[in-house]
Amino acid sequence: MRTIPIALLVGLAVLGLGAAGELVAQDRKPLRSVDSFNDIADARERSAALFTEAAKVFTHPRCINCHPAGDRPKQGERGELHQPMVVRGKDGFGAPGMRCSTCHGPANFDPGRVPGHPQWHVAPREMTWEGKSLTEICEQIKDPRRNGGKNSRQLAHHNAEDSLVSWGWAPHAGREPAPGTQKQFGELIRAWLETGAACPSR
Repeated sequence: MRTIPIALLVGLAVLGLGAAGELVAQDRKPLRSVDSFNDIADARERSAALFTEAAKVFTHPRCINCHPAGDRPKQGERGELHQPMVVRGKDGFGAPGMRCSTCHGPANFDPGRVPGHPQWHVAPREMTWEGKSLTEICEQIKDPRRNGGKNSRQLAHHNAEDSLVSWGWAPHAGREPAPGTQKQFGELIRAWLETGAACPSR
């Protein structure tokens, strides 16, 4: 039987098991296919439109909550501050004595409504998306200085294959999954990169 850390039990008590204010997962929101953008003749306009569609994932709570503007991650559909109180820490895996792995195990723990993954952590400060426009997020994602040093090939692979990114489509415990599927998302990102990686003007 899995032992639940004391910090987790305190957090669950504060949250009332996390049920208050949460949306129950409904039908997955769709993503348009890459082919549905073929009628846009202008290459730059098509590229920007592809990113705008993919940004439905980047700006969804499943992603934004771990790419917060401050040092505290968010949670829930409304982006409320994480409870219990935790911070990013120097490496993104939490502060000494309150590491992410204290409560977050290698997989979702649905009885306690606790999400999990072997690499559960908060995104680096340079990868903050919360409160930014689509243009700002787009430029940031393209910039190796702010995307973890990834080139176009690595960026496409990360979004289409990374298992922590995959969690956004399998959050369980009543959380709304990210729009579409990771495969569709990866195809949009790849097509966006292949068409010049243009950014929307908003």
